[in-house]
Amino acid sequence: MTANMQKLLDFEKPLDVALLDATVNSFYTSTNQNERSEIGKFLKQMQEHPQMWTRVDSILETSQNQQTRFFALQIMEDLIRFRWGALPAEQREAIRNYISNVIIKMCSDEATCRREKVFVNKLNVILVHILKHDWPSKWPSFIPDIVQASKSGETLCENSMHVLRLLSEEIFDFSRGQLTQAKVKELKGSLNNEFCSIHDLCVYALANSRKPELIKATLRALAAYLTWIPLGYIFEGNITGTLLQLFPQPVFRNNVLQCMTEIAGLQVDACYDMHFLSLFNGVMQHISTIVPPGTNLPAAFAQSSDEEQQLVQNLALFFTNFLKSHLSMLEKQIQQEPQMQAKINATLDLVVQISYVNDNELFKSCLDYWTIFVCDIFSSECSMDSLPQQFAFGGTNGQKMSRKVLHAEILSKLRLLMICKMAKPEEIIIVEDENGNIVREAMKDNATLIQYRIMKQTLVYLSHLDHDDTESQMLEKLALQLNGKEWSWNRLNTLCWAIGSISLTMAEEQENRFLVTVIRDLLNLCEITRGKDNKAVIASNIMYVVGQYPRFLRQHWKFLKTVVNKLFEFMHEKFEGVQDMACDTFLKICVKCRRRFVMLQIGEAEPFICDLLRNIQAHTLDLQSLQINTFYEAIGLMISAEPDTARAGEYLQRLMSLPNLKWQEIMAMARQNPMSLREAEPARKLANILATNTSVCTSMKGAFQKQLGLIFNDVLAVYKTYSELCSSIIASDGPIAAKRSDVKLIRSVKRQALRLLETFLDKADATDLKQVGIGFVHTMLDPVLGDYSRSVADARDAEVLSLFAVVVSRFGSTVESEIAAIFDACFQSTLSMITKNYEEYPDHRIKFYSLLRAVVQHCFRAICALSPEQISLLIDSIVWAFRHTERNVADLGLNLLLELLNSIQKSQFVNAFHQKHCVQLIQEIVAAMTDTFHKPGFKLHVLILQHLFSVVADPTVLTVPIWDASQKQYPSNEHYVREHLSGLLASSFPNMSQIQVQAIVSGMFDLRKDQASFKNHLRDFLVQTKEFATTDNAELYAEETAQQRESERQRLATIPGMVKPDQVQLDDMNM
Repeated sequence: MTANMQKLLDFEKPLDVALLDATVNSFYTSTNQNERSEIGKFLKQMQEHPQMWTRVDSILETSQNQQTRFFALQIMEDLIRFRWGALPAEQREAIRNYISNVIIKMCSDEATCRREKVFVNKLNVILVHILKHDWPSKWPSFIPDIVQASKSGETLCENSMHVLRLLSEEIFDFSRGQLTQAKVKELKGSLNNEFCSIHDLCVYALANSRKPELIKATLRALAAYLTWIPLGYIFEGNITGTLLQLFPQPVFRNNVLQCMTEIAGLQVDACYDMHFLSLFNGVMQHISTIVPPGTNLPAAFAQSSDEEQQLVQNLALFFTNFLKSHLSMLEKQIQQEPQMQAKINATLDLVVQISYVNDNELFKSCLDYWTIFVCDIFSSECSMDSLPQQFAFGGTNGQKMSRKVLHAEILSKLRLLMICKMAKPEEIIIVEDENGNIVREAMKDNATLIQYRIMKQTLVYLSHLDHDDTESQMLEKLALQLNGKEWSWNRLNTLCWAIGSISLTMAEEQENRFLVTVIRDLLNLCEITRGKDNKAVIASNIMYVVGQYPRFLRQHWKFLKTVVNKLFEFMHEKFEGVQDMACDTFLKICVKCRRRFVMLQIGEAEPFICDLLRNIQAHTLDLQSLQINTFYEAIGLMISAEPDTARAGEYLQRLMSLPNLKWQEIMAMARQNPMSLREAEPARKLANILATNTSVCTSMKGAFQKQLGLIFNDVLAVYKTYSELCSSIIASDGPIAAKRSDVKLIRSVKRQALRLLETFLDKADATDLKQVGIGFVHTMLDPVLGDYSRSVADARDAEVLSLFAVVVSRFGSTVESEIAAIFDACFQSTLSMITKNYEEYPDHRIKFYSLLRAVVQHCFRAICALSPEQISLLIDSIVWAFRHTERNVADLGLNLLLELLNSIQKSQFVNAFHQKHCVQLIQEIVAAMTDTFHKPGFKLHVLILQHLFSVVADPTVLTVPIWDASQKQYPSNEHYVREHLSGLLASSFPNMSQIQVQAIVSGMFDLRKDQASFKNHLRDFLVQTKEFATTDNAELYAEETAQQRESERQRLATIPGMVKPDQVQLDDMNM
């Protein structure tokens, strides 16, 4: 078959369409995978052949295979997307006319058009691609042509509506990052100028057609235009009147609502208020027919057809869009129209009912509005005293009525809604790491957590607006749990998540009373409920609620003590998840209440920590190693709050007595029999003891120095022993040995030792580091660095790299003399591991570049001391990093390069460096930027190119030529780079004309001083390369999105209760 297929690429002979049909059919029907793969490669070759588009017309006219025809259309679409500008004008016009004629021919017969609907839709897409290139400049008559042709038949008119809708969507909805800004501006202006003809066509179709399909297509097209057309067409042209006339007819209701939703979202001058009021009243006239009073909407929705469910969704979108933009206008009408308040309440109540429907996407669209609604009312309440008199609603004698009072009934219903549907907050999951150790990870930024954050914000606003109603509703729901009327795990969970979400919103006295009642009722519920699993669920909810109210616990010692003792009880409960939550809650409480445990409280004979340290073995008896580490970390926080250094040291000694005893036993055994360390049990115990030390070090920081001093030499000895053992096993048994359980356990001990050292250096303050001295680093050089260098690749631990990155960061220029030794041990050996491919040694990649970045930031003089060959190797390694397909590696490489360039510009090496590497870096950054895999790095690509172009164009910074003077002379470095870059772009993107290339290069230099303009210019350049023309380009705008998120975060931080309780700065140390 291969020989036959090759005939299809013989452009000297007519195309054998029957053979092509057979080939395509074989691709879709063959059960032989090798044959399918071979045919697929051939079809790809055909599709990419520069002359294949000339065969499209014969394929479309004679092919009997639907897939073959779509294959032909794909060839045509690729031509238009990537090579349209390279075609002569007469060929472009011929293709234009051909596509138009095929569409008209197929739409002239309704039966053919319906049968070939998918094919016609593809033709429509291709026509719109052509329009994006040629309209209006090369096809100025398109709109008059399509309007005129549409009046010749209803089927053709229906298809014209599809084309017009696609055109509007492409220009106004999907143009960002797809078209250059100049082209978008041109298309928008042309569409705006010619909308009169489109409007007349839509009105003509709606007024004269009785065909439901045409009316629906017209309404869908209209919906695509309503957000941007001149307002006169909407209101003075009576589009709203036409929509309201069609609204009562069920067949058009969904399409009409989509149009009205677009109109409802318009935010315009107050002069149009009466038009919006008419629209609102017109819809409300029919609501009682659509949703009869008393309807159980959630139950009805579950039994409805797809079209009826779509109607509920469209109603929700219409009302939420309308109320977002025009609720204040409706509120102002209350005095003039007494029934308006009832209409507003009915509308809001309907959206509340829709919010209870069991459809999460529908709920999220309603939730989006409720957040805006309650935030708006909260903001107006905050500024109520400054409101002018004319903003009174329903008041008498000039007395103002607040919006909180006006919407009190709805706000109360919203509180219940949030309580009943509260999403699950952040959860901790248990996972296994690469060494087989069980570790805990927080699940962040999944859809449920994002929904929880939004619901929490909404409920916080609602609580601020009426604390009493919030408290009352929550306690009523809790009472229904107690009496069994609403008892279920899910209802109790959502209620407790809601209770936890409003921490810090109430006045302290009210919050105290509320929390005591909640905890008392939950304890009673636990007492009366039968079943271990039920009790475990209640216990986990008690722990969750308690952990969310640190302010109350700090002020009430007896309650705090009771809670902590209850947590100790839960630590012995074997039901899944209870021990984990008890340890997590204990740690969370210690973060905010640590000082309370080391103070002598009224009525106590000694600080709580004394009794705790005496009974620590009993408390941890039933805990797993990971839970024990969490427990020890919590006690370390308590000890860190002790102001008496001597007493804190005594507490630390008592805390670590049991781990130290086990450590000494293993060390004594190892001294008698070194081979004992090869056994699994001692290795497992060592790893656990080191992990426990790391947990305490995390919470005690520099004060852990005394404990570390006791075991430091032993830690290095253990590390060295296990390193040699690991290397010998892997060297003898091969890389596969690294996956064996015994080797994983050995490496676990090594890594825990490295993490302990890194944690201490990272957490210690400057005073502690000064006491430790540089000798601490020197002691580690050979046991750790030397071992890393000597080990085989699969025995090298990435934690060595992160440890020395911390060493460089914390000791700074003090360790400049050691940088050469660090590089000798780590640089070449690691680079040879990570540059083989993009998959192996992922941890080494990240930590290697973190180490390089630390050296550039803190020991730049050591970089300057490198030889030219070493500098070249460093640059090559950075280039390899930002070429990486893993975003975190690429970002590290780009940040590292930017910081290196900034430091070099201020140094005496600026000329030598740029002579050798400037053009190379420009070339590599442009290559990365034009690769769609690296879109997330766009912000850094912009900054680096801006820096390089600025250096090249400034003769006061770069004072020597960077070109090879033996080849050619240039007036300046800027002229040289302009010419080089122009040649690079012209050869890399043959679809771009020479004029385009020159304009792009000139803009890169001319706009270099204005970052916003420079960034936009590069965005336009990426669109012109065509590589970015059909992909999601949101990453090119990620910087602006991040700035918006940060502004919102800062705003929310000013509202009590919006920030998680464990993130609020309650300074327990000073209380």
